[in-house]
Amino acid sequence: MSTFLGILFLLLLLWFWLDSARARELATAICDSACGDRGLQFLDQTVALRRISLRWTGQGIRIRRLYRFDFSEEGVGRRSGHIVMLGTALEEFSLGLPSLPDNVIPIQRAASRRQQR
Repeated sequence: MSTFLGILFLLLLLWFWLDSARARELATAICDSACGDRGLQFLDQTVALRRISLRWTGQGIRIRRLYRFDFSEEGVGRRSGHIVMLGTALEEFSLGLPSLPDNVIPIQRAASRRQQR
C-alpha cells in the first residue's frame, strides 16, 4: 500500500509541475502579446511567480497563480505589471498604467508613425 501511495504522490507532483509550466508559458505569451499591442517592451521575456493559491470555481478547485513581469514604455526605466492565471485561463491582467479617457488621443513618436505608413 505504501508503494502505491508513493507512486500516486510522484504522479501528482509530475502533474503539478507540468500544469505550472503550461500556465507560465501561457502567461508569458499573453504578456508578450499585450505589451506588443500597446507598443511596450516586454523586458526579460519572462514572468516570475509571486503567489500560488487554491480557488473554488463553478468547475471545482483551480490553482490560482500570480505572476509579475517588467516592461518599459520608452526603452528607459522598468515598470512592473502582473497577470493572474486561474488554472490555464487568464483571470486578470494589469500593467499598472493609468487608462486614457475616451476623448484623449495618445501622441505617437515620429518613428512609430513612419513605420505605420
